[in-house]
Amino acid sequence: MGQFFETIPEVAIPWILDQKMFWVSTAPLSASGHINVSPKGGDYFGILDNKTFWYMDLTGSGNETISHLYEPGNGRITIMFCAFAGPPRIVRLFGHGTVLESGTAAFDQFVKKQDVKTIPGSRSIINVDVHQAAGSCGFSVPFYEFKDFRTTLNDHFKKRVEKFEAGKSEESMERYWAYKNAWSIDGLPGLQVALKTAKEEHVAPIQKMVGPLAPKAYLNDRRFPVKHLVLAAISTAFLTVCLFFIGLAAVDRAPLKV
Repeated sequence: MGQFFETIPEVAIPWILDQKMFWVSTAPLSASGHINVSPKGGDYFGILDNKTFWYMDLTGSGNETISHLYEPGNGRITIMFCAFAGPPRIVRLFGHGTVLESGTAAFDQFVKKQDVKTIPGSRSIINVDVHQAAGSCGFSVPFYEFKDFRTTLNDHFKKRVEKFEAGKSEESMERYWAYKNAWSIDGLPGLQVALKTAKEEHVAPIQKMVGPLAPKAYLNDRRFPVKHLVLAAISTAFLTVCLFFIGLAAVDRAPLKV
């Protein structure tokens, strides 16, 4: 049976820290936007206290999580862990996330204070302020045997940094971020350093979704489009004029008192 808690249960913390992978899910506010789920692997996460979870966000071709967390009024995020060995178990952490971008003072302070080991692909730290934790059975999750962590991503960006340090300016992490991490698939702005670099170095962003159903621009369905605001203004003005003349007619018909 599922259980909910206002904080991360103390008995669950050692189990969480022992996991080899987890999933991150976020979504834009727009109902027409795309929900994102990302698998995360490696020893790149931790728990600061029973209400705060963090993980190191590594560079990749997508940046949906960062865009959704940056979206004004959004910030929603869910972390999920599953047991692939031993007793079945699922733990979800619901909360709001904060992005600490690599190269910022906030990132540097966090890394130093928490003694976090960064790698060339380190893009940001995601802090999650947890307001609900949930445990469920996980009876249908299959068994898997953990063998080892992949090093492909780490090796790839290590080589890229080495090329940049050898004099190839086009191999900078900032240019990679500008090309692939400046915008989400729905058109939400992503990494701030990516947007800055794209503008300064004239880096055009990669086209992500394709086809006739691909988003052309971000539409927040929770906000009124301009045409609706104009229609509302016209309707209000018309109603005001009608009420004014109705009031005048009522005054004209009213009997005079002597």
